[in-house]
Order: sequence, then structure tokens, then C-alpha cells
Amino acid sequence: MTTSDHGVLAALGQAIAERIGEPRYRFWFAANTKFAWEDDRLVVGVPNHFFQEWLEKTFAEAVRAAAGAVLGRPMKVQFTIDPELFQAHRRAQAQVKAPAPPDGLSRTDAEGSAVASQVSAPAAGPAAAGPRAKRTRRWHRLSDFVVGPCNRMGQAAAVSTVEAPGEAANPLVLYGPVGTGKTHLLEGIYGGLRKTHPDWRVLFVTSEEFTNRFVQARRLGKFSSFRKHFRECDALLIDDLQFLAGKPATEEEFLHTFDALQVDGRLVVITADCHPKLAGDFSPLLADRLVGGAAWGLTPPDRETRLSILRHKAARGELPLPEPVLDFLADQLRGNVRELEGGIHSVRHYSQVTGRAIDLDLARQAVGDLVRHAAAVVRLPDVDQAVCRALRLDRGALQSTQRAWAVSHPRMIAIYLARKHTAAAYSEIGRHFGGRNHSTAVAAEKKVRQWLRDGTVVPLGNQSRPIRDLVELIERELLR
Repeated sequence: MTTSDHGVLAALGQAIAERIGEPRYRFWFAANTKFAWEDDRLVVGVPNHFFQEWLEKTFAEAVRAAAGAVLGRPMKVQFTIDPELFQAHRRAQAQVKAPAPPDGLSRTDAEGSAVASQVSAPAAGPAAAGPRAKRTRRWHRLSDFVVGPCNRMGQAAAVSTVEAPGEAANPLVLYGPVGTGKTHLLEGIYGGLRKTHPDWRVLFVTSEEFTNRFVQARRLGKFSSFRKHFRECDALLIDDLQFLAGKPATEEEFLHTFDALQVDGRLVVITADCHPKLAGDFSPLLADRLVGGAAWGLTPPDRETRLSILRHKAARGELPLPEPVLDFLADQLRGNVRELEGGIHSVRHYSQVTGRAIDLDLARQAVGDLVRHAAAVVRLPDVDQAVCRALRLDRGALQSTQRAWAVSHPRMIAIYLARKHTAAAYSEIGRHFGGRNHSTAVAAEKKVRQWLRDGTVVPLGNQSRPIRDLVELIERELLR
């Protein structure tokens, strides 16, 4: 018979907190786990697969040691999904929404409390909307983020920022094309910080909101209150920083705000559409500041991650999607997360309208237009043009017979990107890029992959650039 005792549970929680730190315990365990034991086995109930995998990977040893110390005997630890916690987590997803602020304002403290309650524990209910609230916004949580090779480092950095903000990279920059999860992670950090540090003043704004506040302060002569608002917070989170580009006065004000926060050791987290060093419209001073911490890129999901995202999102609705349908969508929809969500919505809506059960045939009909569009998102000419634009090559340069590094290396990168972003065969890619044969295209792709693994600096005419920077620059052009 499995047993539990309140006194032992309290001691067990305290023992775990002593080993992993109080903030991490509150964030991961306090409202998200149940403990029960029998003989030499401790069962840790969790709300979903994310918690099961993360806690087992990260905290199993600490929990085992704490259990042994409190219960007085060696204990095996098993993490398993608890039905009550699972249902509570689902109810929180379905019911809790936080109001969006009036235009031009940052998130309020009331909203922060609502967001914090969504990070891992069930919330009492939505925050009350003020008379000027215009819409509701569903805030994302770190526990709902689907992890894969395309975003693993960014997700790990976000979790570390919440668990130990004083030890995390500062600033943290998360960058990538639209629909790759940057805002999801930023909102998750926001809610996580409000939960683990309830006494902190945490600001979440878009760059547009920052600009609006700055313009208003300048017009009304209220710079003092504007600067006090942004420079005296404990953490500043800004979404889509690239929209400050081309606004010199606003960018300069943000640079001074950034410096003031950094001097005081305050946390800054930013999202942008590309690596700061590749954002040509940022001032050199700002770009230099942004790379002083850590910058992690997020890319469109690979096939396995797409399938994981589809499974995760399909589990939320009342109409289940069979596995063959999810496999079909993962194969055919190769864009970002929003496109995958659109596929799920299309299938469910088509099923409801037609009164038919969801199967593979229905899915093909429901997302036919979306699949045709997805298949045509990136073509060989698109890759060709993106490389030429990003690296300032003349049109047609990649079809030439030139073997100089200034052309041959971009051509090899183009072949690599063509294999990554199109369904074209090696022979087709080789023909497009100067009539090369199949084996030449294979060799070019392998060479670029090796460069990426080694972090090679690639010569291009009179200059050299890190291969990762070049690929990111071109993909930004290609996927914009």
C-alpha cells in the first residue's frame, strides 16, 4: 500500500529544496508534483510528459538523495503522470487568460500575477480586465514549449534564466524567423520570473510599445517618469527588437536604458529576427552590447519536432487526430508552428462542417490548399536569389563556371540550403547551380555540413565570415 504523511512530505520538500535551491523547487516541484512511497520506491506524480522528462533528467539524483535522507533508506525514484495533476494542468490551459494592456502600455503587475500562475500551477482564474482592456491574450508557458534540435539551446537558456537569473547569461538574445517560438519562450520567462521572484518588478513590452512610450514621453516632456519606469525594473523583456531599427532616437534611448540596467546587474532578455551582428540596421554600439551575454538561434522545426508539436497541440482539442493524420501533416507542412496549428484547425473544422470522421482522406482534402502553398514556399530560384541578395552577388553568379572563393563558396552554401529547404533532388540542384552533376552537389552539401560542425570561418573574396553567420544571414533573407 502506498503511503504518505504530511510531516514527511514537508521534510521531503525541504530536503529537495536544500539540494536544488528554493527558487527551482518552487518553480518545478511546489505545485506540480505529488509524492507517495512504498518500501524502497518513491513515486513522483507530475502533470505531463514535459515535466516527467525534465524532472527525471535534471533532478532525479537530488530527489533520490533527499528521499534517502528523509525516509532513512535507499529509495528508487519513479516519475509518472498523475491524472489529477494532468487534469488540473489542462484546465489551466483551457480557462486561464490574462487581459492585454491598453495600447502603448507595458504589462501591468496584475497581469504578471496572472501569467505567473499559469507557468506551472493551476490558477484561481483570469485577472480582471480593466475598463480600457480591448482584447484577451493567452500567455504561453515554458512547460508547454515543445523542444527539438531546432530550439533546444534557446529553451535551455530560457529555463536557466528563470531558475537562476543571477547566474544566467545577461543579456539573453533569442533570435530566428517568425513562428519559431521566440515569443513563447519570452512569455514563459516572464511568467516564470514572476512566480519565482514575486517581489521583482518584471516588464514585458514589444519594441513597438517601447517606441510608443518613448514618443509620448518626448511629446509631453515626461522623460523622467519614462526612464524611471524602464530603468528601475528588475528585469526587462523586449519582444521583436528589430522594429527599433531605423528609429535612431528610440534606439539611442534603448541603448541608454540597456546600459543603466546592466550597470545595476538587472536582467535583460530580448527577441529579434536575426543574430544582432547580422542586423545591419542596428548601430554598432547596440549590436556590440547585445552579444555581450548569449545569443541563441531558433530555426523552423525539423520533421520530428513538427510531429511532436502536432501531437502536443492536437491533444488540447476535443476532436482527436489519429497518428496517420499527424504523420501526414508533419510530412507535408514544413513551415513554422503557426502553419502547423493552421493544419490542425483546418482538419477539425472540415470534419465538423462535413460531419465526417477525421481520417487521412479527410486530412488531404482539408489542407490541400495549405499543402500546395507549403510545397511552394521555397524553390531553387528562391534559394539562389536569397544567397545573391544576402552576399551581394550579381544575379546569375551562382550559375557561372567561376571557381574563385567569392563565388564557389556561396554556391556550395546555396546547394546546402537547397537540400535543407526544398524537396529538390541532388541532380536537380546541381543542374540549377551551373550544370553540376549529382556527386558534385552531394560533395558540396557534405562540405558545408562539416564547416558548420567545425565552426569554420569561410573566405569570401577579400573577407572572411563564420559559416554559421553566413547561413543565418541567408536564411533570414530566404524565410522573411
